[in-house]
Amino acid sequence: MSSEDALIHSDDPRHPANLICTLCKQFFYNNWCTGTGGGISIKDPKTSHYYLAPSGVQKEQMTPDDLFVMDAQTLGYLRAPKLYKPSACTPLFVACYQKKDAGAIIHTHSQNAVVCSLIFGDEFRIANIEQIKAIPSGKVDPVTKKPIALSFFDTLRIPIIENMAHEDELIDDLHKTFVDYPDTCAVIVRRHGIFVWGPTIDKAKIFNEAIDYLMELAIKMHKLGIPPDCGIGEEKKHLAGQ
Repeated sequence: MSSEDALIHSDDPRHPANLICTLCKQFFYNNWCTGTGGGISIKDPKTSHYYLAPSGVQKEQMTPDDLFVMDAQTLGYLRAPKLYKPSACTPLFVACYQKKDAGAIIHTHSQNAVVCSLIFGDEFRIANIEQIKAIPSGKVDPVTKKPIALSFFDTLRIPIIENMAHEDELIDDLHKTFVDYPDTCAVIVRRHGIFVWGPTIDKAKIFNEAIDYLMELAIKMHKLGIPPDCGIGEEKKHLAGQ
């Protein structure tokens, strides 16, 4: 086995190359990554190499041989499959690694994200929903040093940026959200999809699932005339006004 192949072939189901393929298939069947859209990148906790899904590959058919592997220090490719191009999201993934200390990034073309980007203006907001507790607040407990999650009574805010002709052109707006929303773990791209990151792939997956649930719920609330960020008890007023 060549040194390049050794980077992607492992019997460990938790190896980044295997996890990316498993999750991309799952996300395809969730209708999040269809038509070759979307992608995942994972930072290997052992080597710090970046594993990246390629461009133009049907996500449910992806294999480890299709993946790119990047050196985190030089940003040069340690492995680049000849049949495929790097994902146009690569600069965005790298920015999340470097600026947000991410361990993994998920990019989907979730229909819930797209619809929410049409309903909301500069940010997605939802409050007083139990599932919000799955999302990090960006704060750390001063005693335990562990991340603090949002509470039931908090308002989740996710920035929405405008789409561009090419994904790598989103980089400036992404950097701006890092400054304007330092505690966010996600960015919605209008009429496009969403990027979600976390310290590990497991956390990023949890955040992504929770946010998609909340976006779907917000759409249903919007249809009923209930503002997703309304106060507890105020929903009755909005329903009565229909």
